[in-house]
Amino acid sequence: MSSQINPTVLQVLERYTGKRVRVTIDRNFGFEGTVATISQEPPGLWLSDAEAVIIRTTLANPLPQVAGREDRSELFINLSSVQYIEVLH
Repeated sequence: MSSQINPTVLQVLERYTGKRVRVTIDRNFGFEGTVATISQEPPGLWLSDAEAVIIRTTLANPLPQVAGREDRSELFINLSSVQYIEVLH
């Protein structure tokens, strides 16, 4: 494997199991879902009840807002492609 994920990162992500999160892949795209489990090899997370989301910002509202959604059911996301993970309340 070319890039190693620190084990403490995986331990932190395990705390999110069962919680709803938004995982941003790039500036305008990401996924929302419930963290089902964390995988160590390859490093990633499984989302259940997942949705693909389109994220938009404007000059008037610079905070990212979801502009569109599409159902994806269950989904695996490799941690090497994640920009950030946000826990939703």
